[in-house]
Amino acid sequence: MRKSYTPTINELQAFAACARLGTTTRAAAELNLTQSAVSRSLGTLEERLGVALFDRVRKRLSLSPAGQVFLAQAEEILGQIDRAAMGAMAFGGARAVLRMAVLPSFARSWLIPRLAGFEAAQPEVSLDLSARLLPVEFEHEPFDLAIMRSRHEPAGAEVENLVAEELIVVAAPNLMAGRAALEDNALLALPLLQQSTRPTLWLDWFRESGRDARHILRGARFDHFDMILDAASAGMGLGLVPAIIAEGALASGRLVQATPRRFATGENYALILPERAREAPHVSAFRDWLRAEIGA
Repeated sequence: MRKSYTPTINELQAFAACARLGTTTRAAAELNLTQSAVSRSLGTLEERLGVALFDRVRKRLSLSPAGQVFLAQAEEILGQIDRAAMGAMAFGGARAVLRMAVLPSFARSWLIPRLAGFEAAQPEVSLDLSARLLPVEFEHEPFDLAIMRSRHEPAGAEVENLVAEELIVVAAPNLMAGRAALEDNALLALPLLQQSTRPTLWLDWFRESGRDARHILRGARFDHFDMILDAASAGMGLGLVPAIIAEGALASGRLVQATPRRFATGENYALILPERAREAPHVSAFRDWLRAEIGA
């Protein structure tokens, strides 16, 4: 039988703790082990690998060149194990964990305020939601579904359009100065909040106006639409945002629509499902719930 060169978890933990703390005594206290147990783990690890991982000077441990190379990978392995353990613990008494990757602003402004309804309907499903701007690589990432714009279509995934993306202009009520609606000239007289990851949106809005782009593109810049909603609510300027994301702010009166005009981008918010998850009961339940919420 070939000798194993794969370190044990105990050896990796002892090595990482000693690298961080500098002595086996401190590492033992942190790991709730005896000093001799930590020393044995280090000795066994170094023998297993055939290299000295530490230089030992007056009972102090400093990483050798080999130890410096090994440390980053050892910590990454330990971190992966911790994340895997917490992922398993997330099941609790649930029969399934639904792992979702969702556009940040859609998640914060539209999805999360409604998720309690799904939890009430599916109490045995635990939720694990991640904010993502870039397309999901389902072959390498453990997501069951994604909610993205329709341009993010991974190969082999099923894409179901949920709602067309229509942009509206929103403002804090006091910024309107009693006016019910603003024409384009009046819009340009106010600060235009810019979306830095989609920097041409205001240019698209004013495309037919012949206005100077340098004037249109002036204004504070923000990464996400929910940040623009917050900035608009604070009276910093006008926000050009998807109507579905602005629903909550408009309903609460925090923002008002500055003009009845809407601009269709030609894209959709879409539910994206990898083949491996399409028939899973908890995924199907979420898809049915989402369709009902979108259509409400």
